[in-house]
Amino acid sequence: MKRAKLAGLGIAALGLLALAAIYLRGANIPVLESRGVVGAQERQLIFIALGLSLIVVLPVFTLLFLFVWKYREGAPKQAKYSPELDRNRALETAWWLIPSLLILVLSVITWRSSHSLDPYKPLASSKKPLTIQVVSLDWKWLFMYPDQHVASVNTLQIPVDTPVNFEITSDTVMNSFWIPQLGGQVYAMPGMVTRLHLMATSAGDYRGSSANISGTGFAGMTFTAHAGSAADFAAWLATAKRAPESLSMRNYEKLARPSQNNPPALYAAVDDGLYDTIVMKYMVPGADLSQVTTEGLHSHMGTQ
Repeated sequence: MKRAKLAGLGIAALGLLALAAIYLRGANIPVLESRGVVGAQERQLIFIALGLSLIVVLPVFTLLFLFVWKYREGAPKQAKYSPELDRNRALETAWWLIPSLLILVLSVITWRSSHSLDPYKPLASSKKPLTIQVVSLDWKWLFMYPDQHVASVNTLQIPVDTPVNFEITSDTVMNSFWIPQLGGQVYAMPGMVTRLHLMATSAGDYRGSSANISGTGFAGMTFTAHAGSAADFAAWLATAKRAPESLSMRNYEKLARPSQNNPPALYAAVDDGLYDTIVMKYMVPGADLSQVTTEGLHSHMGTQ
């Protein structure tokens, strides 16, 4: 009877493991399907941390179920009484030393990776970086290409194997910019500019989103990052240049109004200094955005 029960438990455990393996094999987990230089390093860190954790987790849970079964109520009185195990220095040294060594190893890995994966650190490449200015709005993402003088909403085009320098801010509440397959998230905050350096290593369409709850339209605050060849980027840029509207201050004010599930849009041109104005208007509380100029704000800041 006991053997039958043990066999049943073993079969159930193997069945659960098989179901988990099947589910994970078909599941779409973006952070584990990296397509970028930064994302690949972050995935490696996840696996290293998982492997080190299993050194402690597997023995602990194995012993847990073993003790529960062996010392359960109604079990045969065959468990050996071993009072000498209490305060056993060898055992206590082992179960304190092993986790301490793991924590030490994880501390070294954390220290090194925190510096090597600093989001402000530029990525090494022979290609000229592409700068993209990101503005978080309610509830959409605005992307401005200062060197190309175009802009887009909820769609992003980048060339493969080219470093992308994101300059991120918010013209609403604090938010978080995240493309899981390319790298980690970075906060977008009003009146501040945070930076993130990413680089796609293969062509594809990668989902981007807000990683910080920001109100009613948060669930629909997503965008698609299209990574393609240099020719693809040039073709997209030519299409953007033919867009019917430009991102003037007046059009920006309309765009900045709260709205949900905005379709992708392109702007053929962008007013000079618009991004700086969005950032710096918070330095002058109550200022009318349409009346504020970047030069005036810089002048105001110089008098503080």
